[in-house]
Amino acid sequence: MDCEQKGIKIVRPGGGDLSRSLDRRDGLQHYVRVSFTSAHPMMYRAMSEGRIANPVILEIDPEVVYWEGSLYANMNATKVGANTGGTLSDFQQIHFQSVKAHKHFDLPEDEQPYYQAEVLVKNFIPLACIKNIGNFGIPIPTQPQQLQSKEAYTAQITRNTPTAFIFLVDQSVSMRRMTTLKGEQMSLAEAVARIVNNQINELVLRCIKTNEVRHYYDIAVIGYGENVYSGWNGPLAGRDFVSPEELKNNPYKKIVVREEKRTRKGIELKEVEKVQWLEARCDGRWTHVHKAFDKARQLLAEWMKKYHEKDCYPPTIINVTDGAFNGATREALIQQANELKSMFTNDGNVLLWNIHITPDSVEPVLLPVGKAELKGDGYSQQLYDMSSLLPSRYNPTISDLRGDAVNARHVAMATNTDMSTLIQLMDIGTPTNISQGK
Repeated sequence: MDCEQKGIKIVRPGGGDLSRSLDRRDGLQHYVRVSFTSAHPMMYRAMSEGRIANPVILEIDPEVVYWEGSLYANMNATKVGANTGGTLSDFQQIHFQSVKAHKHFDLPEDEQPYYQAEVLVKNFIPLACIKNIGNFGIPIPTQPQQLQSKEAYTAQITRNTPTAFIFLVDQSVSMRRMTTLKGEQMSLAEAVARIVNNQINELVLRCIKTNEVRHYYDIAVIGYGENVYSGWNGPLAGRDFVSPEELKNNPYKKIVVREEKRTRKGIELKEVEKVQWLEARCDGRWTHVHKAFDKARQLLAEWMKKYHEKDCYPPTIINVTDGAFNGATREALIQQANELKSMFTNDGNVLLWNIHITPDSVEPVLLPVGKAELKGDGYSQQLYDMSSLLPSRYNPTISDLRGDAVNARHVAMATNTDMSTLIQLMDIGTPTNISQGK
């Protein structure tokens, strides 16, 4: 109601008029409703409905709890049975152990409504009470030092502000199918392992400056099939995130491959030595990507704690698979993906890529700008719903891959991808905005 009176248009409101009518019914139309949790179910619902892609979570100063006129609700304030009021007794009705849960699905069904407890603040919350508003370039009149504006996904990668990459690799039995990589016949598992190893080696090479290997990235590889496990082999076996220096100093093995090289005589096949850390596997009886998503969330939760106050380029997750997932429902997988996509640094949200590969000659769908490009394919739509909306800084390289120039943002998914295209997608998905000399 206040937004309407002040001429503020909500572009994609949730709940339609029902939500507003419930607020009017309970006399709550002039309140800002603040949650105790950053994993609010309504945020994920809005993501699933396509109303928001990269959610922004505002951190509110707890002092609003004490303001005159603030109300406290032990669940959604408009839900039947909610206790709402402005007294200490009303505040004590909040189930604080429940709001501390990671997500409401972790609670017994009868306790889940209490996960949505709220503080209702009368009329508005001043900018000065939004603790992280400076991260979004919003000026605070009383704090001139925070007037620096910024745009998301522009942070420079430095040793003080590194980023992170997590490669999720399907290692189920279907990855035994044969494909071609640079003219050589091999299994999908072997081809993906070589491509991921090459990409990791490229990341390491970017970090070498003079005689040192700088810590610009933290890198993890997660293999999954029926189970989930660290993808590192050799001295790094069992590790999660590792540094570029650790990778350079601890190769698992080296292989010799034949590649086309340009010489004075033209293009010739040459034997080239390649460093490997990830071993090809295709022994998982199932494709339990939900376990890989859960592992990635655990790793990023710890990483985010370490770099919470810094302007780090958001971590990137690249999931490579050759088929349908099992062991979890579509809805559960989209929920997990939304949880990953809602994690953020001061520079933006985590970027989740989902790339489907195939040895078959099928028309691919590459980094679409809308669901119309999916042509009604259900599997493509699932990957679309699970993947991040990419910032526009990726558009130039995406245009080179797609052969068009679309003035819109692309979704980080692809289906029916061959090996040469997978290499290009890997290059696009690993940003190179390293700040020289830092």
